[in-house]
Amino acid sequence: MMDLKLLIREVPDFPKPGINFYDITTLLKDRLGLHATIDSLASPYDDARIDLVVGIESRGFILASAVAERIGAGFIPVRKPGKLPAKAIKETYALEYGTDALEIHADALEKGQRVLIVDDVLATGGTAAAAAELVKKLGGELHGLAFLIELTFLNGKSKLAGQNVFSVLQY
Repeated sequence: MMDLKLLIREVPDFPKPGINFYDITTLLKDRLGLHATIDSLASPYDDARIDLVVGIESRGFILASAVAERIGAGFIPVRKPGKLPAKAIKETYALEYGTDALEIHADALEKGQRVLIVDDVLATGGTAAAAAELVKKLGGELHGLAFLIELTFLNGKSKLAGQNVFSVLQY
């Protein structure tokens, strides 16, 4: 199997001093790396009968839409407030200093549909937990959450307790 970590650029002190940013744009531009990434994210769900894949703005859109296509599911975007054109519901979540929010179209899914959430990074878990709550509010059956990268030292899984969480790479 291809070592995907070799294709990820590490950018020190971004977006602020002391933060090491894992830039996946270098992975996405590599055709074999992109293919291996989507295979790695999708293969655990090949036989899971997923109806819809939710992608979280913005890099999650890239991965989630490709995973949806690969497993034969539809795609739903979850966005920052004010970006969706039709009626939406909002979930607010805590940040280190303040709050943020995510929105999903109110008619994005039907009760009982099997949903997989896909994003690029699981860090502190707040964004993923908010997306999971939106899926539940609409009556979706959350089958799991899949991430390309998990920053294990930030313990984001703790905010997703009881959920099926999968990550391709861990740092």
